[in-house]
Amino acid sequence: MLTLQSSFCRFNLVGRSRSKLEKYFSFQDMSLETAKKLAATSAVDDNVKSGFAVGIGSGSTVVYAVQRLAELIEAKQLENIKCVPSSFQSLQLIRKHHLRLTDLEETPDLDVAIDGADEVDAVLTCIKGGGGCLTQEKIVAASAKNFVVIADYSKRSECLGETWKKGIPVEVIPMAYVPVTKKIEHLLGVKPVLRQAVAKAGPVVTDNGNFILDCPFVPGKLLDTYATNISIKMIPGVVETGLFVRMAQKAYFGLADGSTKSLESSEL
Repeated sequence: MLTLQSSFCRFNLVGRSRSKLEKYFSFQDMSLETAKKLAATSAVDDNVKSGFAVGIGSGSTVVYAVQRLAELIEAKQLENIKCVPSSFQSLQLIRKHHLRLTDLEETPDLDVAIDGADEVDAVLTCIKGGGGCLTQEKIVAASAKNFVVIADYSKRSECLGETWKKGIPVEVIPMAYVPVTKKIEHLLGVKPVLRQAVAKAGPVVTDNGNFILDCPFVPGKLLDTYATNISIKMIPGVVETGLFVRMAQKAYFGLADGSTKSLESSEL
């Protein structure tokens, strides 16, 4: 298990540790879609076995994971796979590929959950919720023996906030978004922004019928992700945060050179 100290983003160490990151991540010009597919394929091949109950996350990288599952099942390399969706999108992916659909009421204990991330730091703490599915994603991830993250190389960072600039997503009950905004502003010293929809007038509405607040990072300030997650969740009206702390056992990154790199929490 990661220690509390490892939950801090150590901005003063970024320069010193960058050379270590560059050993694994070569930022060349390669399709991000190809990198996503590499990560997803490797994660499914390494972590899914016949008879498994699999949590299916959300986002563009998960599309390739579901495709790979379908390929292996069709080729008879995997059998008796049950899939639990974490969002409307993943539900539709499971149905589209004719995979066996179940839910947490019928299958509460999952062997593995595979999901993407908006950013993954050096200790595999993730920011999720860019697509608004954070609550159900976290529930599914927490129900699995192993939570595996898949991402392209652009999502890798030393500390959260380096590549994901939109802040910490927080799902809130609609009637509470104003008082929650004020309490988070008092708590963190930053003012959250109510996320607005693109194709409709008004705010984004989650699969649970709630709103999303995006809480900006404070430049140059140490972020204790563990304590921040707990503090925000204790505010009445908050449903869940997009900070996935001490949850991922393994992460797969599709790299710019066409290879894949995996990192395990036990190695950190």
